[in-house]
Amino acid sequence: MADQVSGQAWVWLARIRKAQGRKGEVLAEILTDFPEKFAERKRVWLLSGTGLSGTGSAGESAREMVLDSYWMNKGQAGGIVLHFTGVDSITEAEMLRGMVVAIPRAERMPLGEDEVYVGDLIGCSLFDVAADSARCIGVIEDVDRDAGPVALLVVKSAGGAEILVPFAKAYLRRIDPDGKRVEMALPEGLVEVQVSTGS
Repeated sequence: MADQVSGQAWVWLARIRKAQGRKGEVLAEILTDFPEKFAERKRVWLLSGTGLSGTGSAGESAREMVLDSYWMNKGQAGGIVLHFTGVDSITEAEMLRGMVVAIPRAERMPLGEDEVYVGDLIGCSLFDVAADSARCIGVIEDVDRDAGPVALLVVKSAGGAEILVPFAKAYLRRIDPDGKRVEMALPEGLVEVQVSTGS
């Protein structure tokens, strides 16, 4: 995910959920496609993480932290335990709840031609371009990578319905992260069935 803080563009790596252990460790949800890269990171920044689209307010500031250690949480898929230098108690760790761990966008790994950062999809409007005229399905709120062999886009429609869309290469037509727009040619009835059943 990208965020703007003091004019800086950020990539979200994880979101802190709660304190973990007694020595200041925190349990976080992984938001990056390359969690192994935590091994190469010593400097990270903490952001408030407010706003679905990841656009921080002008007065928001980033807090630079030193990542002392990390390990994958075996008890929770997609979880990682982080320990920051200077955070040494449960109380201090709890104060970080809800914060987003980020790095400057310029520091993230370059991708191949057909690859995309999952975080770049959050906050984008999803358009169905299967018909002659494109129609907006809603805004991508989350990406469920544990649903099966294909990740699911969790889309909130204008009417408030949650729509699950397989992020399959066969459906994908165009991604414009800067314009916050994703275009897919969706199978007929995929959206309508979910809206009518309230799923």
